[in-house]
Amino acid sequence: MINEQIRDKDVRLIDADGTQLGIVSAKEAQKIADNKRLDLVKISPTAKPPVCKIMDYSKFKFDQHKKEKEARKKQRTVNIKELRLSPNIDTHDINVKVKKAIEFLSAGDKVKITIRFRGRELGHRDSGYDIMNDFAEKVSEFGVIEKPPKMEARTLAMFLTAKQQSN
Repeated sequence: MINEQIRDKDVRLIDADGTQLGIVSAKEAQKIADNKRLDLVKISPTAKPPVCKIMDYSKFKFDQHKKEKEARKKQRTVNIKELRLSPNIDTHDINVKVKKAIEFLSAGDKVKITIRFRGRELGHRDSGYDIMNDFAEKVSEFGVIEKPPKMEARTLAMFLTAKQQSN
């Protein structure tokens, strides 16, 4: 709430430079703010009496928006990239997938490796675990296992994350 929207009888007033002016009536606080050509802004409405501050409200909103924009700019979203393998994959095909996984991990993304078992392949789950462990070993220089290989219905899944760079 700002200026005339403040309907409280008494408020605790803080000046633009941060000094406390004490408890004054809302009308008196509004007059002081008008004399300084600034706005009266209610900061803490739940306090007894409510706390109001004299400030340039439009500048305050601008600075707040600028800080939020800066924070959004600095935050990095981590994407999950998925690589699908098969239980009877050849060594060259694994090496191609390893290169792609290293590329994703270097970019800071998480990688989900999945092996989908179909038909009689389901009887050879141990080969799937061997492929996963071999894959994790090949990318161990760039990434670590976040979640070890686990069967979920007909799919074996494992998550890798990028290794933390020590500078």
